[in-house]
Amino acid sequence: MTIWQASGWPGLTWDANAVTAPLAQARLAQGRMLGLASGLGIMDLAKLQLTGWTQEAVATAQIEGEQLQLSSVRASATRRLGLADAPAVARDPRTEATLDVLQAAVSRWEHTLGESDLFDWHAALFPTGRSGVTRITSGGWRTHEEPMQIVTPRIGKPDVVHYEAPPSTDVAAQMRALLEWLNTHSRVPEIDGLVRAAVAHLWFEAIHPFEDGNGRIGRAVAELALAQDMRSDRRLFSLSAQLAQDRAGYYAQLQAATGQPRLDITPWVQWFVGRIQAAFDAATGQMRAALAHSRYWAQVNADHPALSASQRKALARLLEAGPDGFAGGMSTEKYVNLTGASRATAYRELTQLTELGLLERTGQGRGTRYGLVVSAS
Repeated sequence: MTIWQASGWPGLTWDANAVTAPLAQARLAQGRMLGLASGLGIMDLAKLQLTGWTQEAVATAQIEGEQLQLSSVRASATRRLGLADAPAVARDPRTEATLDVLQAAVSRWEHTLGESDLFDWHAALFPTGRSGVTRITSGGWRTHEEPMQIVTPRIGKPDVVHYEAPPSTDVAAQMRALLEWLNTHSRVPEIDGLVRAAVAHLWFEAIHPFEDGNGRIGRAVAELALAQDMRSDRRLFSLSAQLAQDRAGYYAQLQAATGQPRLDITPWVQWFVGRIQAAFDAATGQMRAALAHSRYWAQVNADHPALSASQRKALARLLEAGPDGFAGGMSTEKYVNLTGASRATAYRELTQLTELGLLERTGQGRGTRYGLVVSAS
């Protein structure tokens, strides 16, 4: 038996006492994140949102085994945020569809969610009515008579069935119940918003209402719930990035919660809230790095206003890479490739940056390398 076959479905329950500690930790992490966000400048905040959109789109596709080009995602997200100097990258239909769904989800946080919205999201993901080479119902609930199963195929052996969803004939009624619950609790939030996101995502995945795309749309539903909790469409963090980092754990938790005939989903709520906290913490780390970069450049601009454009570009690359992110350190050759300067100019400018205390030189001859002096920030 599975969760939807349990007596009392869909009356999902959880132990409020058992989720108190994870919720407190997540809310504390959220407070740190929002507090730092309030201190960011307009450009730093825009860059943070760009990172959030990019990570979310790449990760939600990655969880399903689909790879989106990072450059394409960043270019599309840059355009959508209205940032200047959007990269001239050809638009990729898969990237655009993924961002269309994510943007539609968080942008309507003030509104109720209807089945027509979900149909629009699904049609955006599958505009040709095909998943790969297979024709599917696009922009509508699944209608096929055969069971909707999540399986691991095996060559020469029977497939491993991990989960079987409700029959297609029940999907419309099942989704009406979910949407009514979701919309009611957006107006009367007696359930903590983070718990609500966890419950909504699991409930959606248990129904598995579409022929394909259930994971991506289910995570978009969770994103909508989180946007409603924060009462904002501003994306400061990426939940899917944290789910992708523990993809095996994510699927294991979903299977454990949905593959048993019990309505108590306390372990799932605890785990999911923990992933939300991890997303808040990751965003906080990015903000701290952004603030450190701002302080660094403020000091450099005040103390060394005459630096050349190529020197600034090299410092920016080292700063962006972090202490261990620039393999082997900066060399004269790398400086030439990065900035387009001549070798003589590269040597002279690197020497000047070292004399100014902005870079530290190690090694000799061909092994000479330059590292950023982080204390300059």
